[in-house]
Amino acid sequence: MMNDSNQISKQTKLFGYIGEFAGVNRFSAVINKMFKANSDDVMMIPMNIRADDLYFTVSNMKESHVNGAVISSEYVSDVLDLLDNSNAMVQRSGMCDIIYKEGKTLRGDIFSIRVLTEYLKDLRVLKVAIIGTNHYAKAFSFLACGFNVSYFNDNLEELMKFTQEVDLEDADINRMAEGMSIDLSEFDVLLDFSDFNNLDMITTLPLISFDMKNSKQLSALREKAKSLNSQYIGYDDMLDKLTAKAYAEINDFKIV
Repeated sequence: MMNDSNQISKQTKLFGYIGEFAGVNRFSAVINKMFKANSDDVMMIPMNIRADDLYFTVSNMKESHVNGAVISSEYVSDVLDLLDNSNAMVQRSGMCDIIYKEGKTLRGDIFSIRVLTEYLKDLRVLKVAIIGTNHYAKAFSFLACGFNVSYFNDNLEELMKFTQEVDLEDADINRMAEGMSIDLSEFDVLLDFSDFNNLDMITTLPLISFDMKNSKQLSALREKAKSLNSQYIGYDDMLDKLTAKAYAEINDFKIV
C-alpha cells in the first residue's frame, strides 16, 4: 500500500511520464492520486526530458527500475525506433504514447486516441472534420468507425496518399490553404492534427474543436477558437479522461 507521505519503497513499482515539461504537467499528480486511492504501491514519476536526451532515456529504461512510461504528445512520434515490439496501430500510425517494459524489451501501444474517440461518442458526435495527415490523424482514422469524417489539408496529393495508407475508399477530401474561406459550421467537431501556424482561412468553427497539443505547445486551433468564441479542448483539458484510461491500461499490464 502506498504510504501517506507518498514515499518510494523497494517494493514500489515505478512508471514514468516523459515529456519536455513533464514536471509542470498534472498528469503524474492526478494518476498518483488514483494509485493511492486504490492502495496500489505504484508511483508515476514525471521525467523532464529534452528532445536530444529522449533516445538515451527511453533506451535505458530496459535496465532501469521503471516498468514503463506514458509519452507526452510532443514525443509520440519520436520513440518508435526505440521499441522492440508494438501493435499494428502503432506501426501503421507512426505514434506511440505508452510504453511497457517486458523483461529486457519495450512494447509500445496507443491509448490517447481511444480516449478521444470515446469522448466524441459521449458527445454524440457524427460529423467530424479533420485537418492534417499526421500520426494522430492516422490513428484516429483506424478507430473512426461510426463517424462521418471529412479530411482537409493544404496538399491534396498528400491527402490522397494518406487516405490510401489508412485504407479509406471514396473519402471526402478537401483543400484548405491560406487565402481560402472555409466554413466548418456544418460539422459537429473539428480535430486539428496539422502543423499549421495559423488557421486564418477558417471563418466559422463547429461548436467544439479538439487537438492533442498540451498547454506548452503552439496551438493554432486554440488561438482560432478564442477569436471565434468557440469551445477548444486540448490535451490538458482531457487530463481526467486520459489519466483514467492510462490507469486502466497500467492495471491491465498487471503492474498494479
